[in-house]
Amino acid sequence: MKNIYLEENSEYKKNNPSWHVEDSPWKAQKILELITKNNLQVNTVAEIGCGFGEILNQLYFKFSNEVIFSGYDISEDAYIESISRSKERLQFYKEDLLQKNVYFDLLLMIDVFEHVDDYLGFIRASMTKSNYCVFHIPLDLSISSIARGKLIDARRSVGHIHYFSKETALATIEHCNLEIIDYIYTDGAISLGKKLKTRILNIFRKLFFNLNKDFAVRLFGGYSLMVLAKKK
Repeated sequence: MKNIYLEENSEYKKNNPSWHVEDSPWKAQKILELITKNNLQVNTVAEIGCGFGEILNQLYFKFSNEVIFSGYDISEDAYIESISRSKERLQFYKEDLLQKNVYFDLLLMIDVFEHVDDYLGFIRASMTKSNYCVFHIPLDLSISSIARGKLIDARRSVGHIHYFSKETALATIEHCNLEIIDYIYTDGAISLGKKLKTRILNIFRKLFFNLNKDFAVRLFGGYSLMVLAKKK
């Protein structure tokens, strides 16, 4: 990843001091819903690019007391914050998971690969560590974001260097020789949005989403895609 994530008191932390930890309960619930819907049974779960570790911390209390969780991040800022959440079955590592000789039932890649230069190679390498993966992918590409010139905001504020629609996100996963089991839209703008402009636009997002989900996402944006996939 780019150096904005690596050094202590990094550029990313300055722009995002909470590392979006406040969104973690919502993301964890969506992960649980997708896993439960597809009856996926796991004993070991790892997250690559786990940040402050709050998603795993939330899942720790939602899964059975036999599941073991591991969080990996190469950022010093993230690691310092994450270790306070450590428990007997929840451990964090300031290490590159791709360099470790480990294997898990399920890998979580939540808002990660849009930050990585070689995102295709990154996905392929990550999937040598697990049979299953849950991806969460921001759908930055929409008519609204392009018309308002907002794509550059995602690069400047949170470091997105690749931009996806539903179709290109799913094609990316399939291109990496993975089978898509299921996917859902997640409504981050609606569930987490607090700004007045966002709340006003959410009126139209909800209305159009009830009529035609794909069209609403393409038109207004504000959604991400959560995907459950496995190796072929």
